[in-house]
Amino acid sequence: MKNKKIVVALGSVFLFLSCATNPFTGKQTLALVPNSQILPMAFQQYDQFLGENKVVKGTADAQMITRVGQKISKASERWLNANGYAGYLKDYKWEYNLVDDKTVNAWCMPGGKIVFYTGILPIADGETGVAAIMGHEVAHALANHGQQRMSASQIQQVAGVATTVAASGQNEQTQQIIGTAFGLGSQLGVMLPFSRSHETEADRIGLQLMAIAGYNPDEAAELWKRMKANSGGQAPAEFMSTHPSNDTRISNLTAWSPAAKAEARKFGVTSFK
Repeated sequence: MKNKKIVVALGSVFLFLSCATNPFTGKQTLALVPNSQILPMAFQQYDQFLGENKVVKGTADAQMITRVGQKISKASERWLNANGYAGYLKDYKWEYNLVDDKTVNAWCMPGGKIVFYTGILPIADGETGVAAIMGHEVAHALANHGQQRMSASQIQQVAGVATTVAASGQNEQTQQIIGTAFGLGSQLGVMLPFSRSHETEADRIGLQLMAIAGYNPDEAAELWKRMKANSGGQAPAEFMSTHPSNDTRISNLTAWSPAAKAEARKFGVTSFK
């Protein structure tokens, strides 16, 4: 009876799940936490981060980051307007900053708040490489991946509580085994694949955006070849990682590049830099 009540309770939670639509895939996505709550929090955290780190201003590299970001966000607006999503970006507040840090990374917070670290610029190796990274980061924001991760985390927590309650009648050793199995299963079988799917989705969307912005999408695969070389082969097995392997990304991006160029041609873009 107790387990039945748990199942009913979980069913009620899922019944009231809020959903949103990913405009680039048409798929329904998790949206337990509305953007009206997420975006103000993200903007505040972004401002706090900038205040605690060395932001590079006025240099050629900083200007390039802003220029490329504006081109990519403009490309996303053109695509969204052309595909029936006018007004989709009304709550976004795009911002692009270069931060003096040797870390090889770039990231985007919900609502279009983007940071590039100076450490990634040598691997980007020029404006087109920056565009490949920027397209990927902008795509995360457009697809509301942050919102989906927050929602999935909440569901994982609810399921974890339910598992603990369901196992409460067992002896302590059995409870530990069940708890460990749930933790590993939900992480390796659900959360990590979920994260990898977001990265793959952002790669594909970003490829289209950089092409519409006039950048050669072929460069994205070359970027990841340089990323692979920089890692020196020191990467976890794909099934244990939040990201697809370098080889998977290189293969995907190479295969998708012709379609990205075809998409760009719909917007009158026939040559790429």
